[in-house]
Amino acid sequence: MLASMDLRGRIVIADRGYDTDRILNLLQEQQATAVIPSRLHRRVQRETDWWVYKERHLVECLFNKLKNYRRLATRYDKLAASFSAFLSLAAIVLWLA
Repeated sequence: MLASMDLRGRIVIADRGYDTDRILNLLQEQQATAVIPSRLHRRVQRETDWWVYKERHLVECLFNKLKNYRRLATRYDKLAASFSAFLSLAAIVLWLA
């Protein structure tokens, strides 16, 4: 999926599970900045910008809050337009709360 995206000049934030040489080389080829902490078993630990990495936590918290809406978590809507509309509505409610 990353190979099909244009990541030139972008920052890619991921957790330790994505710390593989294949992914890191792909991001380097596409001239993207990888903010992925090194796994603990790596002999050479890479530098990680922890201030940027904290942004990932905000996104995960948003997904957690959206999962509280049962309609989103179980995908009751059959049409993509209905699902997208309710997702937008739930995000607006969370933003205003």
